[in-house]
Amino acid sequence: MTREREADWCTVAQALREMLAQVAPLGSESVPLLEAAGRVLALPAVAPVELPPWDNSGMDGYAVHGADIAPASADQPVRLRLAGAIPAGDFPSGPLARGTALKIMTGAPVPSGADTVVRVEHTRAMPDGTVEVRSASDRGRNIRLRGEDMRAGETVVRAGTLLRPQEIGVLASVGAAQVPVQVRPQVAVLATGDELVDVAEFAAVRARQRIVNSNSYALHAGLLATGCTPRLLGIAHDDDASLRAHLRPALTADALITTAGASVGEHDRVKDVLEELGMSVHFWRVRMRPGSPFSFGTIERAGRAPLPVFGLPGNPVSAVVTFEVLVRPVLRRMLGRTDIYPLTVPVRTAERIASKRGLVHFLRAALEQDASGEWRARLTGAQGSGMLTSLVRAGALLVVPAARDSLNEGEPASALPLGGTDGAQPQPGFGQTEAEDE
Repeated sequence: MTREREADWCTVAQALREMLAQVAPLGSESVPLLEAAGRVLALPAVAPVELPPWDNSGMDGYAVHGADIAPASADQPVRLRLAGAIPAGDFPSGPLARGTALKIMTGAPVPSGADTVVRVEHTRAMPDGTVEVRSASDRGRNIRLRGEDMRAGETVVRAGTLLRPQEIGVLASVGAAQVPVQVRPQVAVLATGDELVDVAEFAAVRARQRIVNSNSYALHAGLLATGCTPRLLGIAHDDDASLRAHLRPALTADALITTAGASVGEHDRVKDVLEELGMSVHFWRVRMRPGSPFSFGTIERAGRAPLPVFGLPGNPVSAVVTFEVLVRPVLRRMLGRTDIYPLTVPVRTAERIASKRGLVHFLRAALEQDASGEWRARLTGAQGSGMLTSLVRAGALLVVPAARDSLNEGEPASALPLGGTDGAQPQPGFGQTEAEDE
């Protein structure tokens, strides 16, 4: 007998707080530097040496004493005796004497005494072995000082950082051939519904007998972008035997996402079978639209952390929006990231936008910059939760707080960019604090 559950109607902040309290990073492993991009650093990276290791030239030119070129101009150039050259990889043989210049390449060590590198464009080499400096604008410039990038013992990349190309370059600079990274969560995804078929069975869609399972593919892409390892469980029919067969393999994963059958307050076979497998429901329904029939539970497992179970709505837009707003922050916590909350950017509305008080609305919007450089948000059109193409046209989700029934044209607002990367921030933004989403 199915026991009906009264809807909890959590705020976004309450839902996030409850879910984040149930998960933790999964541990760490060591990977080669070339395989570390897109992973999360598990331990701080500390510089063992200074970088750069010596004062070096910021460009091709001539190392000089700045005082020697102070009067230089195009009309009255200063001539200095050329005392040699320092290619990159070589070192000066001694200090630079006054009245002389050394030809120097970018990155080459600057001789002691020199405090200026005159770029080659401001000079002219003369046949008599001198160099003519035709501008004093480089005086005291174009030298990269020893240790100005990093000092020995300095933390150069913090633990919990998502490793982008720039962090990979820094790790190479400090000699990190092996990199300690957080273990990637393996996330199982199950679609449910007798009306669904896979892409390979699209003929049934053409015949108008079934609809294609787009949710699993969208979530697979979202999981990859988040840094997780997706495991697609296929499509379960709306009967207990099919659900059991598809859900049992999920018990070995690190998290489980189901789509459709999220109304755990009614007769719901997904919820019943999950409860047979040991799931405790933590909450059902969130004060947001689209995506309010979202549920979260955990399944206790011997010798392992509890399995977090995210019950997403079946409507495609609702599934994507709840993944962005509610699921991704929890997965980022499991990945050990320090920036876990959805990235929020300030915008102004390009039109009046009607809403419904009591729920935080996430509206599909296109972003455009006005003459002042501010971002303006304009709705992409109809906001039905089954209209997946509206997300393709959207550059962001425009947020209408629960306390508002409209936003006026030109009014400041917040938006979540919908990019291909996993941008996030360490502190909650819109609708993720009680003051904003109550």
